[in-house]
Parts: sequence; C-alpha cells; structure tokens
Amino acid sequence: MLTKKQIQLLEFIHKRMARDGVPPSFDEMKDALDLRSKSGIHRLVTALEERGFIRRLPHRARALEIVRLPDALSGLAAPDPKPKDSEYHGGGFRPRVISNDRPARPRGAVSIVDSPAVELPLMGRIAAGVPIEAISEISHHISVPGTMLSGRDHHYALEVRGDSMIEAGINDGDVVVIREQDIADNGDIIVALIEGHEATLKRYRRKGAMIALEAANPAYETRILPEESVRIQGRLVGLIRSY
Repeated sequence: MLTKKQIQLLEFIHKRMARDGVPPSFDEMKDALDLRSKSGIHRLVTALEERGFIRRLPHRARALEIVRLPDALSGLAAPDPKPKDSEYHGGGFRPRVISNDRPARPRGAVSIVDSPAVELPLMGRIAAGVPIEAISEISHHISVPGTMLSGRDHHYALEVRGDSMIEAGINDGDVVVIREQDIADNGDIIVALIEGHEATLKRYRRKGAMIALEAANPAYETRILPEESVRIQGRLVGLIRSY
C-alpha cells in the first residue's frame, strides 16, 4: 500500500521519463511535490525502492528506473526501457541515444540498417559547462538516422564539451543533433549564443525580460541574462554517443 505522496512521486517520475527519457532531478521532484527539502524525496524514493516499484542504478546520473506501477497508475503506459531513436513530443525532448562501438568510424557516426541515413554538418564543439567561443565552421559531416530529424527543417550537429548537462543524459564527448530555430519553450535544451560570441548548451527559461540558462548539474550555477544578450540558435532533438 503506497501513500498519496509516494504515488504522486512515482507518477511524476513516470511522466518525466516518458517525456524526456531520463528521470527528473531531486530538486525537480521536490518542487513538483511541494516539499521543503530533498530529504523528503530521498525518503520517498527509498520507500518506493523497498516496495519494488523503482530501482536505483549505480554509477549513473539520475539513476532511477521504474520497475512496475501500482494499480492506481495502471492506466499509464510503461516507459520504453530500450529507446531506439530520437523523438520530440510536444512536452519536450526525449533523448534517444544512438550507440556506436565501431572504432574505425569517426566519433558520432552511426549506421542504422532500417532507417535512411542523413549527412549532417558537424559545426564544431559546444560547451556544456562554461561557455566557449562559438565555432561555426564545418569540420566534417556525420551520418544520423533520418528518424532523428523533424520534417524539412535544417539540422546540424555539435560535439559536447563539459559536464554541466549530465543529469539531462548529455555527457562530455556526446554529439548532439540540433534543429535550427530562433525561438524556444521553457524547459527546452537549446544552443544559446551569448553576447554574440560565446556558445553554450543549456536548458532555457524565460523570466520576464530575462533569460535563465540552467545547467543539469548542481556544480554549475544558473546564468540569468538580459534577453538581448541571448540569441537562440537551435533546439536539441537528438543525441549520438560513441563507446
């Protein structure tokens, strides 16, 4: 028998995993359940784990996995534990990781038999940490599955440098696929050009006339800048990882 708060937390984790592909952070859980501290979330997570509803996975950021749902949430579909590609659903980015373990291929290259490959320009490196100087020259092209892209919009790829987005499932060395656009919704992960020369990958929040660029790593502070200092250059729609 689960308490009301345990059911609320399990439902919140489930919905965020279905939307984003990764569990929410403990801060997001705390805010969603209107708790004053993360210690309450730790107790709820431990209780759910002891009852066999979730499992904590070692050595991984946001290492939670839903094992089963209670009868009260039986109408919800279980999140796919083995994603195959990248999709964007109205609520936000679901990072579907394309793995590549063939060392002969360049970092980020993928080969999908049942999906036509599309060549994208790799525009350089993007900072997931302290912003770095923007790089706009094409270094080479990489192949990505067509299912990762949306319609006829223009897309490009960037290699991630830094660890500020690890709790969003984005690691140092990953290649991110970006759909070129100059607008974003709150919560989107975007490429932001700061004051015309620094580029960074962060989660976007608008607060009146100010823009908050949020990291997904508690070691990094949120940067709040005037809207005229931030130009959106694209939104994250895919992720490619080489092992």
